[in-house]
Amino acid sequence: MSLRATVRALPTMAKIGFAEAVAYRAEMLVWMLSTTMPLVMLALWRAVAQDAPVGPYDSEKFTAYYLLMFITRQLTGAWAAWQMNYEVRTGALSQRLLRPISPIAAYAMETLSALPVRSLVAVPMAVIALFAVARSTLSSGPFWALLPLALAGGWTITFLMNILIGALSLYTESSLKLMEIYFTLFAVFSGYLIPVKLFPPWLRGVVEWMPFHFQVGLPVELVTKGHEWPEALWLLGVQWGWVAVLGALTAVLWKRGLKRYAAYGG
Repeated sequence: MSLRATVRALPTMAKIGFAEAVAYRAEMLVWMLSTTMPLVMLALWRAVAQDAPVGPYDSEKFTAYYLLMFITRQLTGAWAAWQMNYEVRTGALSQRLLRPISPIAAYAMETLSALPVRSLVAVPMAVIALFAVARSTLSSGPFWALLPLALAGGWTITFLMNILIGALSLYTESSLKLMEIYFTLFAVFSGYLIPVKLFPPWLRGVVEWMPFHFQVGLPVELVTKGHEWPEALWLLGVQWGWVAVLGALTAVLWKRGLKRYAAYGG
């Protein structure tokens, strides 16, 4: 299918994806509840920081950080790896391949179309709490102007990671075990559970370059006074460099994996 035809099909795909998200709102609620760990960590770290700051974070900064982390997680989540594993195992991927549009584009639109449903309740409540409780810890306007690009980069890295791991199911019986390993690494090294700035300096220098950090950590740091302007621009460039690298690697694995899938009668 040509790029022009794919673009023309996107609005219809978005409507279908949104309708499915509304129809399966119970599953969306479960997904939202499974991403509330930042709120748990908020309560924990606020208690720890009551007497004295922990590194650069006092209780108010922890509040801003974890409320923004909760919002960012809602806006950058993806689950294509689980869907791909299921469709490869059941043969449903064959039906997708017969359609005149790339399955990857379809997975992307299905994920993006669910954003309004996931964010409808969680994000407004978190934003109100953020500005009511921790407004003084937030960055100035120019940094907020970078936030949409950082969120887009974070979502794209998360989605590509899902497609990359999902594509490995074309080579093996299932890649869900790898997804579990990936999520563990993500939780530890992205800033999702612990701010990256609280890592020991020798480890932080490594973690800050990992793709996990650019999924959710960077967007939060940009608007909580985590970086000076030149450093913020540099890190944003590195984030989109990871997008390019993961995109190229995903394209290769997907293309070769489809040949194996077809060869075995998928």
